[in-house]
Amino acid sequence: MAKRPLKLQFRIPPYEPPRNEWREKIHRAATERLGGVVYEATDRLEIAVGLYFKLGALNFHDVDNRLKDVLDALQGRAGGAKTDHRLKPIIPNDRQIYRVVVEKREPPSQSRGYGHVTVRRFVVDRPGAPYNSRFQPAASSLRSGRGG
Repeated sequence: MAKRPLKLQFRIPPYEPPRNEWREKIHRAATERLGGVVYEATDRLEIAVGLYFKLGALNFHDVDNRLKDVLDALQGRAGGAKTDHRLKPIIPNDRQIYRVVVEKREPPSQSRGYGHVTVRRFVVDRPGAPYNSRFQPAASSLRSGRGG
C-alpha cells in the first residue's frame, strides 16, 4: 500500500502585527497548498521554517515566538483560548512534531520578504539532521573528531 502524501510546502507572508492576523495569513497560505495532504493525529512530523526580515527586524524578532505563530496557525489557532480553533486545523496537534528547524535571515531580493515552510513525515535518521533520534552524534561526526 502506498504511503499517504505528508509533504506540504508553502510560502508565508512577511511578519506584520497583529500576530493573530499574521497567523490567519499563514493558515490561508497553507490551506491553498494542501492538495491531497491530510494529517492524522498519529502522524509523526517535522517542520522547517525560513523567516525573512529586514536588518532592523532581523535583530528584533525571536525565532521561538515566530515559530509558535506558525505552529498555532497550522493548528487553526488565531486568537482566543487555547482550545478555540477558529480555523480548521491542518495539523491536529503540534505534539506530533518531532523535529523543528527554524532560520531567520535577510530576504533575498526575489523573495519579496516571503518565507518558507515545509511540513513532512518525520524520518528518524534523515541525512543532514543535526542528530539522530537517539540523541547520539552521527557516526560521521565521531570519525571526524567533532563528537557530540
